[in-house]
Parts: sequence; structure tokens; C-alpha cells
Amino acid sequence: MMVRRETEFEFEPARRPRAGYRTRVAGTEAMTRSNPYDLGLDRNQANFVALSPLSFLERTASVYPDHTALIYGALRQSWVQTYQRCARLASALAARGVGRGDTVAAMLPNVPAMLEAHFGVPMSGAVLNTLNTRLDSETIAFMLQHGGARVLLTDREFSPVVEKALALHAGERPLVIEVQDALAPAGKELGQLDYETFLGGGDPDFAWQLPADEWDAISLNYTSGTTGNPKGVVCHHRGAYLNAASNVISWGMQEHPVYLWTLPMFHCNGWCFPWTMALTAGTSVCLRRVDPAEVFRLIREHTVTHLCGAPIVYGMLINAPEELRAGIRHPIKGLIAGAAPPAAVIEGCERIGIDITHVYGLTESYGPAAVCARQLSWRTLPLEERARLNGRQGVAYHLQDAIAVLDPDTMTPVPADGETMGEIFFRGNILMKGYLKNPEATAEAFAGGWFHTGDLAVVHPDGYVKIKDRSKDIIISGGENISSLEVEEVLHRHPAVMVAAVVAQPDPKWGEVPCAFVELKPGASVEPEELIGHCRALLARFKVPKRVVFGPVPKTSTGKIQKFVLRQQVKSASAIE
Repeated sequence: MMVRRETEFEFEPARRPRAGYRTRVAGTEAMTRSNPYDLGLDRNQANFVALSPLSFLERTASVYPDHTALIYGALRQSWVQTYQRCARLASALAARGVGRGDTVAAMLPNVPAMLEAHFGVPMSGAVLNTLNTRLDSETIAFMLQHGGARVLLTDREFSPVVEKALALHAGERPLVIEVQDALAPAGKELGQLDYETFLGGGDPDFAWQLPADEWDAISLNYTSGTTGNPKGVVCHHRGAYLNAASNVISWGMQEHPVYLWTLPMFHCNGWCFPWTMALTAGTSVCLRRVDPAEVFRLIREHTVTHLCGAPIVYGMLINAPEELRAGIRHPIKGLIAGAAPPAAVIEGCERIGIDITHVYGLTESYGPAAVCARQLSWRTLPLEERARLNGRQGVAYHLQDAIAVLDPDTMTPVPADGETMGEIFFRGNILMKGYLKNPEATAEAFAGGWFHTGDLAVVHPDGYVKIKDRSKDIIISGGENISSLEVEEVLHRHPAVMVAAVVAQPDPKWGEVPCAFVELKPGASVEPEELIGHCRALLARFKVPKRVVFGPVPKTSTGKIQKFVLRQQVKSASAIE
């Protein structure tokens, strides 16, 4: 039987611009006088329970025990079976001494074990750290050490990266558990024991507890690292609960959806959809990798109703041979995020029967924290105009308090003229606790009582936000963040390079890709292919520049590189091409 303890909180009154911006407060007398509704009406164990998405699993396994929770290949797993396996995982971790304050890392694709980890790990009291399977060994080693992983769940597909990362790991080596998957490609098995054996030692009736405090950490997600090492984003049970519910409300999801995992679960915990699927008693159709033929087969076979992804995912589906879509006649809903989706992608999705909703957020906001809420009046507009309107970042998610575009110096709202740029800020319950072991970065991120996104945007007269630029020069390629500084640092390691600057280049497939501008040392000579190969040896593949341009790099009188000039050059060249 679970023991749920009450928790006390202190909340600072929130403020937000324009609609609902709470600028007026009660007078001093009204604030200080006694309130009869406060006397003897304190929270207690009967009327207050910590918010945690773990409660969704408990309810659904009880109410819909035989409903299918997971489909993967020939596997069909019910919600009660999923609950028992998650309890076994929690029990087995607890038996190893893993609990509150410990970290369990997962280097896994979208397989059932990854979804189970989203429940089983926090049910033990520990924190789940989902690792980006596209990263290099050095970065993975940093994350394992910085996060203090006690346990690592891994898959043989990633054994070359994981093996090197473990060799580079300077701290105590985590317990490595191998997730055996018949659909995985060949690879070296690194685990000290396999996942099923580990679960076999657990108790399906394990008496797990909801967190004593909903502010407790539930997951650790690393940013892509805009300067130096990536930052560890600490998410809490309360935020995960609320964003999982906000997904349902903002997307208008009904009970028992069939969700196809085209979005990596490692990315912001799959935008909280592992927990959303438990809330809605839905069915997760797992998918190791996105392949249009397989996606359409699964949509057709399982009547998939919902999927998520970056623009590149939808671009692949739009451009797939028409015969792959044969026989699909039911409606499909899709969430799209990442780089602002081109109107052509939104138009293309509508033409092939995918009803697109555009969302916006960051790792620090658990994934989606804003949505381009569609107005009824848009329905009668031409497709091109609907796509333009739907390409904006929009308004706050239902359970996020506010999104605002402010002047970062004065923290005042910019006019809603669609022209004046400011920085996007968030405020509300769907924001991280902070950055692990990095109080300076945490204080900077929350300065002024708002979360600073670093994204530059305008506000249209209807109050909808539209991103115009990125103040930190982050490149978003296929939904993944790429630090231009990281790529530049690698380029500068080449003996022929004197100055390097990297900016985003529009790409029809990935949305954006890195383009490198390189100024060589006097007398030096090097071919673009050599520099690209140099980067490929030191960076994850998606971070490697797709184009190298040689010549003087424009600078200010103080020597600062003028990236806005380079971005304009790239846009002009792309327009000509």
C-alpha cells in the first residue's frame, strides 16, 4: 500500500503581460488582515496529494488492466502487465540500493524498456536520465559522470559509443544493464546482466510511494551544450504531471489514443508523452527508427491516431512514395516542433491527411510550453494562409502560466506590432527546477522572475508569438540543437584554420544544417572535404558542417565576428540555389 505524505509550498504570485497580466494587487490592509478561510483549514493527507505522473499509471492499470499499453513487433503488452514490469524495475533498483537522489541513465531507442523506465525509475525514488543516442562518446561520458549515474540501461546498437564512454568515465562505473532486443542490429553486448533477468529479481507488488514532495526531481535531461559542456536540466514530478495533462488538453486528445513513437523518448522525455499515454490509457506503438515505409505500415496496421516530431520527420512522410500511404483513410493528428516549420511542410501534411498542430518549447520547459492554438475563423482561409498562421509559436500551453516577448534589458513587453523584436520568456509550473550543479546558470536563466529562452521573436496583433532569430546562434537540425561555438572550436583545431564561424543554412530535409565560414592561415591550403572529415572525427555526425566557405570572415572594429552578415550571405545563396 502506498504512503502519500503531505507537502507544504510557498508560491510567489505570478505576473504576465497583456491578457491576464496581473499588475494590480490588493492593498496592504487586505493582504495582512486575518482570513477566516485560512483558519483550521490546512492541507492534510486526505485532501492533498503530491502531483506525479506515476499516479496515471496506477489508475490506468486499475481501470483498464487489459487494454493494450504497448505494441512492438510481435509484442502486445497490457496496462496491468506494464504496471507490474515497472514495479519490478523499481523493486530491483531499490534492492541494489538505488533510491532518492540517485540517477539511472538510459541509452535506448524507442523500445518498451525505455517507456517502462519512465515509470519504474521514479517509482524507486531515483531520477531518470535519458541520453541522446546521437551524441559522441566524450559527451556521453561527461553526462554519466556529471549526473552520477548509478545504473545504465543500454542497447547493443550503441555499444561502440557506450564502450568508449565507459572507458572515458572517470568516476565509479555504473551498473550496466543490457536491454536485449531481437530487432536491434548486431553489436557488442556490454551489460553485466540483461534487462529481463534484472526485472525477474523484482517484485510486481513492490510498495512504491509517490514522492513526498512533488518538487522532487523525476528526470535529468542534458541540453546540447551551447558553450562548453551541456547543462543538466532537472525536471520535477509536478511539472511532468502538468505537462503530460497539458498535452491532452492542448491537443484535444480523447481516451485510448494510438500513439506512434516517431519522436525520440530521449528528447525532453518524449515531450512527456510516456506519461500522457498512461493518463489517456492509450497505446504506444514503439519504433526503433523513423522509416517512412515502416511508419505508414504501422499507421495502417494499428490505426495510429497521433504522432509527434520535428519538421524533418514530416518532410520524410510528405516526400515518401504515394503508394506507401495506400489504404490509410482515418484521420491522423501530428504535433510539430523544432525549427519553425516551413509553410510547405504544414501544407504537405494537410494534403496527405495529417492534421498538424505547431508547438514550441525547450528542454527546460519539458518540451511543449506554447501552442499555435487554431482559431475557428482560420478554417475558411486558403491552405497557404492557414499554413502561415499555423507556423507561429503561438500562445502559452494550457497549464503553462505565460509566454511573453520582453525587452531583455527592461523586462517590459514589446508592442504587439509583428515588427519589434524581443526575447521569449516563460513563467509557470512547466519549467525546470534548474541546472544540476550549476547555480550560476540557473540564476541567469531565471533572472527577473522569468525563464529566459534566448530566442528572439515578435508578437503579432492577435497576441501570437513568432520566432525571428536565436540570440545564442543555436542551429536546430532535425529537432536537435547544435552549438555553433562547439563546431567552431573543432574547426579551430585544424592547423590550417585561423578563424572559423558557423551559422545555420536552410535545408529542405533537416530544416537547418551548419555552414562553416573559414579564414585560413597565411600560406595554408586545405580542401573543404578535409575540414568536413576533420569535424566528422570529432563531432556527432549531425553537427558536422554540410558546407564550407573560404574567405575573410567579416568582423567589427573590435574583432567580433559579424554573424548576421554571414547569415544573410547564406540566405541569399540559398535563395539563388
